[in-house]
Amino acid sequence: MSDTLKIGKYEFQSRLIVGSGKYPDFQTTKDATIASGAEMITVAVRRVNITNPDEENLMDYFKGTNIQILPNSAGCTTAEEAITLFRMVREATGIDIIKMEVIGDTAKTLYPDVIETLKATETLAKEGFTIMAYTNDDPIMAKRLEDAGADAVMPLAAPIGSGLGIQNRYNILFIKEAIKVPVIVDAGIGCASDASIAMEIGADGVLTNSAIAGAKDPILMAKAMKLAVEAGRASYLAGRIPKKPFATASSPSEGLVEFGK
Repeated sequence: MSDTLKIGKYEFQSRLIVGSGKYPDFQTTKDATIASGAEMITVAVRRVNITNPDEENLMDYFKGTNIQILPNSAGCTTAEEAITLFRMVREATGIDIIKMEVIGDTAKTLYPDVIETLKATETLAKEGFTIMAYTNDDPIMAKRLEDAGADAVMPLAAPIGSGLGIQNRYNILFIKEAIKVPVIVDAGIGCASDASIAMEIGADGVLTNSAIAGAKDPILMAKAMKLAVEAGRASYLAGRIPKKPFATASSPSEGLVEFGK
């Protein structure tokens, strides 16, 4: 059965998206990404080179693969900065699928500035960009981002890089119910079980970077994330049993053999 992830005009078989930060070199980045089975890798354009062909370029490492580079605007704090950055990226690389990330608190929480994010999304959606918008876990804002033209909404599960896991599963559920575009759980994933939980509650995909890049064995963790996302998705599609406050026997009580008779 086909179960593709559709984001705007793009389709992906994998529902895991990985990041490119915190690795020691581009080769390790590539090796972990391939091990994860991901078909998208997000890149902070202000920190990792994909636009200058005269310097070591991450895009060169992914030539000949089916992995889509997903530029993000990490480091941008205003809509104007993000808009300028993505216009430059499209001009230099032709890439028009982007992760919109405008940070409001750069000192402690790294929480997004949702107002600036909304402004940038409205502008770039009109210019034909396919936009995946990083936001907080607010279903109202998720709906506004969808209405502004976002092709996917990416609520945080916990603060970026915290590894705290899914701290807001009910809010993720509320967002899933509020919008029709894909919901990609982003930020806070710490281990494979976190990714599986996100998928089991109905998320359309998961993005993780630190949990893989910061693991003692990044390649093995990448493989674990792949399996966790696949298992969580299968569990969600299969449909879990309802929760009950008391025990329920797994075998029928009728027709029991009566001993001593």
